[in-house]
Amino acid sequence: MVKKKEQKFEEMLARLQEISDLLESEDTGIDQTIELYEEGTVLSKKCAAKLKEAEVKITELNKDLEKNISTESEESE
Repeated sequence: MVKKKEQKFEEMLARLQEISDLLESEDTGIDQTIELYEEGTVLSKKCAAKLKEAEVKITELNKDLEKNISTESEESE
């Protein structure tokens, strides 16, 4: 089984902008509009998940940093 390459956040965001532009276009038909809307919804959920993942990671890193600073401060006293 081949693992599908995970899209980068920036790529998904760029595609969302493309979709937005296409949806605003008068040349986009109803069938294409529905397909684009569906794709945009999926990408939006993936972007939100990536942002949440980044937030959790940053929070963990900050806790570790504060813990290390606190430990170093106590050792120097």
